[in-house]
Amino acid sequence: MKRTGVVIGVLAGVLAMASTVLAACGTSSGPPAGAPRGPALTADFSHTGPGALISAERLVDLVQPLRDRSSLAARIVYESTSGINDSHSLVSGTVFVPNGEPPPGGWPVVSFAHPATGIQSRCAPSASPSLMGSAPDVVALLDAGFVVTATDYQGLGLRDTDHPAADRSIGPFNGYHPFLDSTTEGYNVIDAVRAARTLVPAASTSFAAYGVGQGGQAAWAADELAGDYRGGLTLVGVAAVRPTAALDGLADAAAAGTLTKDQQTTLQQFLAALGHEYGDFPLDAYRHGAAKRDWDVLSACWGSAVADRARAVDQMGPDDLRPDGPDATQVLRGYLRKTSLPQAPAAAPMLVVPDGPQGLVSPDQAAAAVAAACGMGDVITQGPPDADPVAWLTGRFSGTTAQNDCPAPTAG
Repeated sequence: MKRTGVVIGVLAGVLAMASTVLAACGTSSGPPAGAPRGPALTADFSHTGPGALISAERLVDLVQPLRDRSSLAARIVYESTSGINDSHSLVSGTVFVPNGEPPPGGWPVVSFAHPATGIQSRCAPSASPSLMGSAPDVVALLDAGFVVTATDYQGLGLRDTDHPAADRSIGPFNGYHPFLDSTTEGYNVIDAVRAARTLVPAASTSFAAYGVGQGGQAAWAADELAGDYRGGLTLVGVAAVRPTAALDGLADAAAAGTLTKDQQTTLQQFLAALGHEYGDFPLDAYRHGAAKRDWDVLSACWGSAVADRARAVDQMGPDDLRPDGPDATQVLRGYLRKTSLPQAPAAAPMLVVPDGPQGLVSPDQAAAAVAAACGMGDVITQGPPDADPVAWLTGRFSGTTAQNDCPAPTAG
């Protein structure tokens, strides 16, 4: 069954944005252009279409655990699909290969989807030695024996001048990040696996997806898209940790002036993305006061500007992102619903680890999203906060049947 909501999907993964951006960006060292890369790698760059590998180069500036655990670390550029208008776009990311020899059948592949890091092109994990704080997750996957590919998401990591690719008939590069557009993210997650397999011929056709926060949304969306889009790949399971699935409540909270700081930051990023995607979107119906004054500062993710961003976030008041009236609230609610999950049945079992009471998505909203997915026939393991997603994914590759915590369907 084809997943709906392809034209618009900008916010279903917005949840992890605020606290993650400040933590990951604030601790990352050096500007994005200061992540030196090594020589170009040899691969088959002749393919076209979604998942085609455009370029690959060795990564040489990484934190020690990533260097120690991988026999190959590369930055890649590949072709994918925009969920906004179905056009093709260029996306950057990374690929890591474990040490040792591949198992019979090839290395199993995990497509890792990162938490929110920002909406500017320089906010890409591939530009950071620590992958903007995601290195521990990638190391854990490498230790478990997986090839790891990690998309930056469309609009992060590339600018129009980076890869003209006019001769590849890819079309104009979509040089903005459609923040939390779940469909775009899902396509990016799946296409990263196709590109990684071109670079690493010893990788198998079996893959899983693992995401945190915004990445949890991306992995969940990939599970819904995989039935129609995986093309030659076998998806065995998806782990969605603190996924930003249910976002409808942000519109009403904004109207009531009850958004938390994290929710304010998330909504600001979402609105900024809508402004990029739709030239006639009325931003000034939602941004006021300190939010309007510091609009561009609120998108900072590198260097000294991060301190200015922290100040701007602190100065936002309850009215600064309040919609101008009921009509504006309803418009925002509609955009949020179009990005929320679930939208279609999932192709593979899924582990869902919800956020805590202080998270961007309330426990009630998270539970409602899971219940709706169960109603579509999904197989869902509801994990506790200390669940081990890597162990759960290992079970999926080994063929162990996933625990299904969805209630049995009732007659009628």
